[in-house]
Amino acid sequence: MTTRTTRRVLHKRAVGIIATAAAAVALSMAGTGAANAADRVTFADSVPSWATAANDAGAAPTDQTVQGEIYLPLRDQRGAEALAKAVSNPVNLGFRKALSPSQWINRFSPTQADTDAVVSFLKTAGLSITAVPASRQYVVFRGTPDQLGSIFGTSLHSFDYAGKKLVAPTSAPSLPAAVGTKVSGISIEQSRTLTKPDSIKQGDLGASGTPQLSRKAAAAPVVVTPCSHYTGEHVVTVPPSYNGQTQYSTYNCGYTPAQLRSAYGLDSLSKRGVNGSGQTVAIIDAYASPSIVKDVNSYSQQYGEPGLTNSNYQQLVPKPSEFTDQELCQQPSGWQGEQTLDVESVHGIAPGARILYVGGTDCSGGLDVAMSKILDNKLATIVSNSYGNVGEAVPADVIQGEVNLQLQAAGEGIGLYFSSGDNGDEVANLGYASPDFPASSPWVTSVGGTSLGIDKNGKIAYETGWGDTVDQIVKNADGSLAYAQPLPGTRFVGGAGGGVSAVFAQPDYQKNAVPAALANGHRVSPDVAALADPYTGFSIGIRPIIDDTTLETGDYVNETYGGTSLASPIVAAQIAIVQQATHTSIGFANPTLYGIKRILPNAFRDVVPQNPTQAVAYTSATSGNSYLVSFDQDTTLKTAKGYDDVTGLGGVTFNLLSLVAAGRH
Repeated sequence: MTTRTTRRVLHKRAVGIIATAAAAVALSMAGTGAANAADRVTFADSVPSWATAANDAGAAPTDQTVQGEIYLPLRDQRGAEALAKAVSNPVNLGFRKALSPSQWINRFSPTQADTDAVVSFLKTAGLSITAVPASRQYVVFRGTPDQLGSIFGTSLHSFDYAGKKLVAPTSAPSLPAAVGTKVSGISIEQSRTLTKPDSIKQGDLGASGTPQLSRKAAAAPVVVTPCSHYTGEHVVTVPPSYNGQTQYSTYNCGYTPAQLRSAYGLDSLSKRGVNGSGQTVAIIDAYASPSIVKDVNSYSQQYGEPGLTNSNYQQLVPKPSEFTDQELCQQPSGWQGEQTLDVESVHGIAPGARILYVGGTDCSGGLDVAMSKILDNKLATIVSNSYGNVGEAVPADVIQGEVNLQLQAAGEGIGLYFSSGDNGDEVANLGYASPDFPASSPWVTSVGGTSLGIDKNGKIAYETGWGDTVDQIVKNADGSLAYAQPLPGTRFVGGAGGGVSAVFAQPDYQKNAVPAALANGHRVSPDVAALADPYTGFSIGIRPIIDDTTLETGDYVNETYGGTSLASPIVAAQIAIVQQATHTSIGFANPTLYGIKRILPNAFRDVVPQNPTQAVAYTSATSGNSYLVSFDQDTTLKTAKGYDDVTGLGGVTFNLLSLVAAGRH
């Protein structure tokens, strides 16, 4: 039997996980491929680590179809990597000498003949072809579990993982040698349907999981003063002292675009017409909001901002009839808030920029197709992606296929910005610490999160790492206020993702810039950071979807959002402003960012722990319960002076990004 070798060095922990999975699933060879094993190519790295005997829930349902994706290898993998480095590194003679899409495709993409052979094989086998991008890097298809098992020499089962039942092969998939030798990876599993928006809406903390009240505390709800439009507008006094404090500002009502522009030092630029004009920021999410233009224009009118027109907003979106895997992907309603947040935050920070929204048919292969539409036509040089997987628990072959798309972006001079995640170190979900992919890739700019206080003059009052823990505020018998548990609280309610990759070795640009003890020879994320905390969050305007079947929407409402889904478009919008001001296309920014950090460390707004610890008082609109939300408590990820795994190099500024645009190193 012909086998392929693993193309990357895995961290020991990841090797152990994959080895365990391989041992569990290699007990049998099912399907038609078993009889002719000698004539087939197997793809052991296409089995997800969670497809184990312990998680096996039996045969996959026969009344559904499963989306699959076949990846084809680049013709010159090393050449594509070398080009991506050369185009992005200021010390290289090839700096910013990017290829056009047609040049990149002609030089690196799989051949048309190989792609045609794969498509012909799948069609002949009776599968439905969903998409083949112009770059020919992959083929997306659908089929029943029985069809896929028979064609790929395995059987498909359901597995219990991350609170869902996901379909995956019980053994390594394979292909006849005639077509298998043209293929680098097979995805006939649903790990990427765990891809989700990295956004958090201010919500009720009292519905479940609330810390137990002390015996001396009364259980009656406590309503503190209303939300604050700026830090310190409303203050609540809660003894006893916590880090020398008894008074706290109440939670943020939701910052406006004008407040964010002021805090990030963009106001004076905007008044001079430096507002992203002439630049395009592409945004990728799954599905499409039926009310996005109407919502943004209502929101813009509300806050005195310019609206969307046909010249500054366009979208490439599937028809609702083309939406797939909606239940697995959290439904269109689960992505509507994300799209709205992305568009309104980019428009708020850079109101002159053109926004291109590209929607996927689903949250897995559909996102690849959306990305390829941008890359294959270079529709933008800035792409904001506010979504991520749960950790890096994606098959190695699939990760390599995604990396190849990122190499295409870098080689064409396109910068990809990915949110770092909202679940801290992911230990609660995975049982071990992990950054989220794709933000953990060394070929993208990972954007972490901060908690940001803005004062009444529009200036930054404080900025620290986003990682929230809460403790309920209760009334004592004498009517005084107290905390139910010792501060800073025991319940983690969200924080920026990041940490050490188990998949990717340390890129050259991070050497001598990230503490060696932290990196241990591996990629660490995030790279930079911006506002993400929902309790110091951003106001959006939306008509929420109330029926996912009909896409019917409700009345217009204001909601306050956060998450690194907010941080990523904020950074992308600032990139657009700098590109306009400097008449430069930055492309993949990381090598320049880290180079500047080495020689001009003060160019970044370093995000560090606050003394005393910053916190806000929050009242749930649903339960009436009140809490103290303590910041910078992000699981095992910690902010620190210099680089850290919550905020990366720190917050970006116009002056810093101008240095990046100039290629200063």
